[in-house]
Amino acid sequence: MTSDFLFQAVIYLLAAVVTVPVARRLGLGSVLGYLIAGIMIGPGLMNLVGRVEDVQHFAEFGVVMMLFVVGLELRPSLLWRLRGPILGTGSAQVIFTTLAVFGAALFFGQSWPVAVTIGLTLAMSSTAIVIQSLAERNVLNTRGGQACFSVLLFQDIAVIPILALLPWLAQANGGAGARAAAHGHESALAQLPHWAQMLATLGAVVAVVIVAHYVLRYVFRYVAAAKLRELFTAVALLVVAGVAFVMQLVGLSAALGTFIAGVVLAESEYRHQLEADVEPFKGLLLGLFFIAVGAGLDLGLVASKPALIASLTLGLVGLKFLILLGVGMALRLGWGSSFLFACALAQGGEFCFVLLGMAGQHGLMPAEVAGPLNASIALSMALTPLLLILNDRAIQPRFAKLKTDRAHDAVESHDHPVILAGFGRFGHIIGRLLENNGFGVTVLDNDPDQVELLGRFGMKAFYGDASRADLLAAAGVANAKLFVCAVDDEEKSLEIVDLVRHEFPHLRIMARAVNRSHAYELIKRGILDYRRDTLGSALDLGTDILRALGYRAHRALRTVQTFKCYEEESVRELAKHHGGDQSAYISIARQHLQNLESLLREDLKRQHLDNEDAWDTAGPKK
Repeated sequence: MTSDFLFQAVIYLLAAVVTVPVARRLGLGSVLGYLIAGIMIGPGLMNLVGRVEDVQHFAEFGVVMMLFVVGLELRPSLLWRLRGPILGTGSAQVIFTTLAVFGAALFFGQSWPVAVTIGLTLAMSSTAIVIQSLAERNVLNTRGGQACFSVLLFQDIAVIPILALLPWLAQANGGAGARAAAHGHESALAQLPHWAQMLATLGAVVAVVIVAHYVLRYVFRYVAAAKLRELFTAVALLVVAGVAFVMQLVGLSAALGTFIAGVVLAESEYRHQLEADVEPFKGLLLGLFFIAVGAGLDLGLVASKPALIASLTLGLVGLKFLILLGVGMALRLGWGSSFLFACALAQGGEFCFVLLGMAGQHGLMPAEVAGPLNASIALSMALTPLLLILNDRAIQPRFAKLKTDRAHDAVESHDHPVILAGFGRFGHIIGRLLENNGFGVTVLDNDPDQVELLGRFGMKAFYGDASRADLLAAAGVANAKLFVCAVDDEEKSLEIVDLVRHEFPHLRIMARAVNRSHAYELIKRGILDYRRDTLGSALDLGTDILRALGYRAHRALRTVQTFKCYEEESVRELAKHHGGDQSAYISIARQHLQNLESLLREDLKRQHLDNEDAWDTAGPKK
């Protein structure tokens, strides 16, 4: 038995280790990699794994953990602000999808209780796949990402009344109507009257909130005092498992319960530690869940009924896509966000398997209907990463092009001494500083939204591409003294600098360096008047940190100034070796680090200077 378990563990882990890095390298994303791994080791191909259902039920704990981590990142105040999108966007998606699928099921001859069940089931989407995929793309906090999250959260809440509705639908359809909870476990409240079940369910939710808010803080403090990292991890897992168990006991969604607990703990001082402890388990179990979904795909059924399964899959994805796109546009998300919204949620979800299994237990869903639906749901989940890749590579660039496909502004010719290219978070500070000191600046920016936004605040900028010589000439570059390149795109910045050096050699160029490698490229072009993005602010904060650690102001400033001078000298020296022999570059860089350390240590010995510099009377910062 142990050897069989170890063999299964080796197979699952090996499949993930082999396929996921390849999928990521090919730009397919980790989710699709896990699904492909599951399909390969599943019964349909290599048949290396046993009962997939057992692993899938265990791996669904990863979804529970994911909702707990999401809850930890959402303060109650933020969740309250999202109540409109959650109720409005979420209910619109569920209602319209249910009605559309209900109509299609009736058309193909299903009874109305079965059609309602299919509609409610297929309205669900995959929380695990969507959140993981959007997080990998860093779009979870965009308008489209927030809309997706709102819908997913509403769906998780909606599972509760849907589960309660299934026995009644089974009775209406002539089925047994036996009551059971999620994942096929009978609810501990099944024998109670309906009013008692509702009170007990509400009491369980209130108990989770009260315990999480008032009790767990003291538990965490007690455990943290033991200073055993593994013990705190055990308590974090205990919280997730305990809440999930209580929720399942009363017939609620375990994922919803842990999400509520996470939201309550979001303002706790232990939030970051909890998140760090749960994160590795969440990631591993989610990967296992995706593999189990892939392995559970019945390829034999797909091969025996390819036309039916393909029609169901494409019909499900296409129908949900159109409904979601319509909802997104009705909510004025914009075309780009609406397409992200539609591509992300146009699949079935993990709760679909739960609801179909429940319907089967109640005698509501015939096996000949549930089988093809399960296969099409799994295939739709596998299609989601591909849809998002299509959105990234074909749809979003098209809308970005339409967004910027605006004629360049007619730039007014001025005798301003400064031409500033780039008016974002870096450039607008320079522009405001110069304007406030009476120096005229002609500003060019290639982002029309940024130009429009700044115009509302009274800051004048022209929409235009500074890499065009005719546009620079129209901006009055012939009469300018300085050209400041504050563009945040490294490649575009170098293109602009090359153009200005070639076409307008009289101009002195001063530039923003996004990072060290960008600084190297500017130095190679003879641009020595550059400033790195984060160096100044990092050194300012470093000065404050040194003062907080006991340095007097003059010593902190002198130390930071010494560091800065040597750092700039090091960058200019290393620029000569960048892109050449890597070993020589690393050797020289290490020597510079050692020289700087020696220089600062020598300066530390000059303690007598603390008594000579009397201008600092404030002392160290407390």
